[in-house]
Amino acid sequence: MRDRLHAHVLALVGERHPLSSPTRLAHAEQYLADQFRSLGLVVTGHSFPAYGRTFRNVIATLTGTGASAAPLIIAAHYDTVLGSPGADDNASSLAVLLETARGLKDRPLVHEVQFIGFCLEEENLLGSRAYAAHLRTTNQPIQGMIALECVGYASAEPGSQRIPPGVPIPVPTTGDFLGVIGNEAAAHLVTTLVQAASGLVPELKTVPLLVPGRGEQVPDTRRSDHAAFWDQDYPAVMLTDTADFRNPHYHRPTDTIETLDFAFMERTVACLTAATVGFATLKEQPAP
Repeated sequence: MRDRLHAHVLALVGERHPLSSPTRLAHAEQYLADQFRSLGLVVTGHSFPAYGRTFRNVIATLTGTGASAAPLIIAAHYDTVLGSPGADDNASSLAVLLETARGLKDRPLVHEVQFIGFCLEEENLLGSRAYAAHLRTTNQPIQGMIALECVGYASAEPGSQRIPPGVPIPVPTTGDFLGVIGNEAAAHLVTTLVQAASGLVPELKTVPLLVPGRGEQVPDTRRSDHAAFWDQDYPAVMLTDTADFRNPHYHRPTDTIETLDFAFMERTVACLTAATVGFATLKEQPAP
């Protein structure tokens, strides 16, 4: 798996910005669609307007065996900021997304799983906001949403982890854990993810955090596509290496493939795959 993770990041790394590098952005969109299709998943797009153009979220669907119309969504954004090749932010997450899809494609899941590549996360979450609003407007329930946001950087150095202001729980000062951040409606998702790590991937340390409301009291917990779902009152979780609270290359030209920890990413895939199996095989789930 580690070789495939590396190959995905290598194929995706490079500035992917809607204004300065639209060709690379379109390449990332096509790469995701091609990779999902190669796994046998049904791939569709969700279009939305921005900057006088049309952009697309890539949606790959793994059909469940049950009758529920409420899918579990696992997502990662595929755009970058200006001037950054975006290896950790967010090619690392796209690689984990693809390998999680690979690990789940032959599993007998009760609930449908949607793997989504969101566009324009770096532009005020435009892609995920458009999709979450579409779900709410059309009264479509979901089992929950898991956003992957920077999952490729880890450090065993003491003092390598900073703590976001207002976080109400103890946080290790060594940056070798995965943050699991959910709203209160997503407590079941947070619990399943943490239990999957501790029981099946003990090498992966996790730090769970539940935030009240929509995360307004700790604004740094809102910095990815899950916040678009919180704002529509859906249960959602962010998995993260905590970005700039750990990674000195965040949003910089130095966010390159050489800085990533592929063992950490591999453990994240194992955790997410196991948690999804546990969650998506249950016969009944809340469906807001």
